[in-house]
Amino acid sequence: MEAVRAGRTAETLRLTARLTDAERRARLAELKELRKELRKTPAWENRSMKVLPALHLAGAACHTGAAAAAAWIAASDLRWNQAPTDALLRALEGRDTGWLADVAHRLAQRPESAGVPYDLMAALVARSGCEVPVTDPYVIGWVRHVGAGRCLNLVDRLRREPHLAPLVGGLFTLKDLGEIRWLFGDGPGSWQSALAALAREGLLDRASLVDSCVARLLRGGGGPTDHRVFLPLLTELALTREEQRARIPDWTGLARDAVSPVASHAQAVLAGLALDGELSSRRLAEASEGLLFRAEKKLVRAQLVLLGKVLSRDGGATAELLPVVAQAFGHEDSEVQERALKLVERHAKRLDDSEARDGLACLVPQLVPALRTRAAAVLGVAADTVEEVYEEVLPPAPEPVRTAPAPRTAEEVAEEVGALLATDGDVAAFERALDGLVRRTHQDPEGLRAALGPVLATRWWTRTEQRHRYGREDLFGNTRYGLLTAQEGLELLLATLHGVVSTHTLHEGMRRRTSEYECVHSGLSRVFDARLREVAYRLRTDPMPLLLAMPSWSTGLLEPEELVDRLAEYRRLDARVGAADFAQALLRVRRDDRAAAEQAARRARALGTPEGTRLARWLAGVNTLPSSARRTRGVRILLESTELPELQDGFPPEFQRLGRPTSVFADRWHCAHWDRSIRGHWLAVLPERREMVAARLLGDLAGTAVDDERGAAVLPLLAESGGEAGEAVHLCVAYGLGARHAEDRLAAVDALLVLAARGELDAARLGADLGELVGRGAVKPQRLADSARTAAATGANATMWEMLRHVLPVPLAGLAGARPEAAAVAARGLGDLLAVAAECAERSGAKGDVAHLAATAARRGSSRLVTQARRLRDALAEEVAA
Repeated sequence: MEAVRAGRTAETLRLTARLTDAERRARLAELKELRKELRKTPAWENRSMKVLPALHLAGAACHTGAAAAAAWIAASDLRWNQAPTDALLRALEGRDTGWLADVAHRLAQRPESAGVPYDLMAALVARSGCEVPVTDPYVIGWVRHVGAGRCLNLVDRLRREPHLAPLVGGLFTLKDLGEIRWLFGDGPGSWQSALAALAREGLLDRASLVDSCVARLLRGGGGPTDHRVFLPLLTELALTREEQRARIPDWTGLARDAVSPVASHAQAVLAGLALDGELSSRRLAEASEGLLFRAEKKLVRAQLVLLGKVLSRDGGATAELLPVVAQAFGHEDSEVQERALKLVERHAKRLDDSEARDGLACLVPQLVPALRTRAAAVLGVAADTVEEVYEEVLPPAPEPVRTAPAPRTAEEVAEEVGALLATDGDVAAFERALDGLVRRTHQDPEGLRAALGPVLATRWWTRTEQRHRYGREDLFGNTRYGLLTAQEGLELLLATLHGVVSTHTLHEGMRRRTSEYECVHSGLSRVFDARLREVAYRLRTDPMPLLLAMPSWSTGLLEPEELVDRLAEYRRLDARVGAADFAQALLRVRRDDRAAAEQAARRARALGTPEGTRLARWLAGVNTLPSSARRTRGVRILLESTELPELQDGFPPEFQRLGRPTSVFADRWHCAHWDRSIRGHWLAVLPERREMVAARLLGDLAGTAVDDERGAAVLPLLAESGGEAGEAVHLCVAYGLGARHAEDRLAAVDALLVLAARGELDAARLGADLGELVGRGAVKPQRLADSARTAAATGANATMWEMLRHVLPVPLAGLAGARPEAAAVAARGLGDLLAVAAECAERSGAKGDVAHLAATAARRGSSRLVTQARRLRDALAEEVAA
C-alpha cells in the first residue's frame, strides 16, 4: 500500500506478484478506500496523476473474480491515468485461461467510450485461446490497430490476422462507423480493395461478403456516411449477372428506400437487367412505384427514361407500366409531371382496356393546371371534369390558451418544478410553477421545503463534492449577464428556499441595476432577471401572497380584471407589492379591449392604493411603438428604434432599458444570450408589442439565413403573440424562410401561415423584403423556394403567389443586367423559385405581369430557369390572350 500511495508502479507490480489470492483479497478494502479518496481530487492534479496508475494496476492484480477485475480495469474514474498495458498483462500472469477469457469478453462488452485498450483485450484473447469477441469496441479497436501499422500494406496486415473472418464479419454489424470511417479510405489501398483481394484469394468467403454488404445497405441505420464504406466494397466485389439476377428483390428495396448513392447503384443494376430482358414488367413496376416518388429528381428522371425505353421496345408491357408512369403526375416537380405525361401521350393509344384508361384519368387532377388539358385530351376525358375550382385553404388561426391556476398543494408544486427542471416548459408552465412557489412559501414554507426534498436531492449545489469551483454564492449572485434561462431562475429560487444563498447575496443581486455587458437583448433579459431576483429576495425576507404578473393566457397576456382582483387581495392582506412584479404586470395587462380596460380602470382607482391609481392611468393609455429605421450590416437588413418615453416614466430602472433606443451597431461580442429557450419568456414580457421583441431578435434570425445558424423556432410564438405585426415581424419571418436548416424554415412557414390565418400577413411587404434580401445575397433562392413550396402544399397558393410576385422582380432584374458569369450565379436556385411561383399562379388562377419576367422567358435554351419563366409567363397571360 505504501508503494501504491507513492505511485511506484514497478514496485507495485513486483510486490503483488508475491501475494496469494487470500492476501490479494485482503488488500481490496484499502485499495477501494484510496480510490474513494482520489475521487474527491480532480484527475489532473499531481497526486492523482501519480497515484492512479499504481492503483489501477494493484486493483487489477488483487481482484480474484473475473467480473470484479474487468470492472476495475474499465472503471471510468481510473480511465485517464491507467497502468501501462504490458504491466497489466504481467500482473495477470498465472491466471487460468478460462479466467482470462472471461475478463477479455467482459472488457469487450464495455462501451467504446470506456476506452479499454485494444492491445490488452487482444493479448488476453491470445493468451486464453478463446473465441474472439466480436463486439463494437473490440472491432473498432481492431480497425484502429490494423490502420496504425505502416510497415506492410493493408492486404499483408490483414493476411496476418488469425481471426480475420469473424472480425471482418463484425464490420457489418457495427452500429456506427463514426470516427473510424476515414480509416477505410477510397480506391487502391483501401479496406474495400483489400477485402475484395482477400476474397479473390479465398481467405474470405466472397458470398458471405456480398450477403453482408447487401444486408447492411438494406438495414440502413448507422452513421450518415456508412454507405461510403459498404457500397464501394460491394462494387469492388463485382457481382456477376447471375448474382445480380438472384437479388432483384434486394435491388428493388434499395432503389426505393436507401440513401441516394445506394439507390442510384441499385437503379443502375435494375436498368441493366431490364434492358437485357432479364427483369419482368411486374418487377420493374414494383421498383418504379417507389422510385418515382423519391425527392431526388435525377433518380426520377432516370427511371422515366428507363420506362420509356422498355415501353418503346415491349408494347405488351404497356398495361402494366403506364399506370406506374402516371403515378408521377403527383410529383412535386412540374418538369417530372410533364415527362410522365409525354410518355402517356406516346403510349396511351395501346391501352385497349377502358378500366385502365379510367385509372389514368383519376390521376389527371394531380397534374399542374397547365398540363391537365393535354392529359384529358389524350385520355379522351372531358376537360371540365378535370378542372378544379380553386379555394384558398389556410390552417385555422391558433387561439391562445387560458393559463391554469397555480398548483394548490406543495406536492403539486414540487412535481411541476421537477418537470420544468427536467425539460424546458413553456411560459404558462413556468409561470404556474413560479406562482405556486410564491403562494406556498407564503402559506406553508416548511411543508413546501419538505415536498421539494426529492427535487433538491438532484441539484448539483446540494452536494458538497460537486460544488462549483467558483462557489455557489458567486454563481447565484452573479448579475453580469443576468439569469440566462428559466431553469437558472428556478435554481435560484430553490437554492433560496434551501438556504444555500445568503440574504446579502440576494439583496445585492436585486440592487444591481446595470451591466457592463450590454447587447440588443439586454432590455428583455434584465426585466426577466429583475423579477426573478425580486421574487427570490422576497421569498427569504417577506414572502408575497401571490404574483401580480401571472399571465391569464399562454401568450403572457394578463386580463385587467384579474390584475385588479389581485391588487385587491394585496390590500386585504396589507401585503407589500413587489416593484418588478407590478411593473411586469403593467406590461402584460391587456389594453386593446378599451371597454374592459375602462371598466377595470374604474375599479382600480376605487382601491385607493398607489398601485391601483397607477394601473388606472396605465389602462387609460394605448400601446405605442417606437419609430424605427432600416440599417444594413453587410448583406443584412436590420432595424433601429427610437426612444419610447412611456416605458421609462414610472418604471424601475431595469425596465427602462426597454424604452431606450436600440442600435444595430451596438457591441455584441459579449452577448451571452445563446440559450434560445428564453425567447418565449421574452415575448411574454411584452405580449401586446411583439414588434419590439422582433426588432431585438432580428439579428439572431438574420444569422439563420446568412451564417447558417440555428434559432428560428421562436417564429410561431412570435406570430401567435399580440400587437402589430409590422416591419420587424415580417423581416424575422423573411429570414426564417431563407434559413439554412429545414427545421427553421418549417418554423417560419408555420409563422407565415399563422399570420395569414389571423389576417395579419402583409404578403406584399414580406415579398418586397424577401426580394431585397435575395438581391443582397442574404437569402438563397433555393431555400426560399423550399419554404414557399411547403407553404403552398397546405393550400395557400394565392397567399404564396401574392408574396412571390413581389419577390421575383429583384432577382430577375439582377439576372438581366449581370455579366454572363454573374448571371450564372444569380440564376442558381431561381429556376426552383420560378417553378413554385408558376404552380401557385396556375392553381390560384392568378393573372397579370411580373417585371423582367418576359425578358427571362425570351432567353434561348431550355434550362430550368428559362423553362419555368416561360411557364409562369404563359400562366399569367393565358386569360389575356383569350
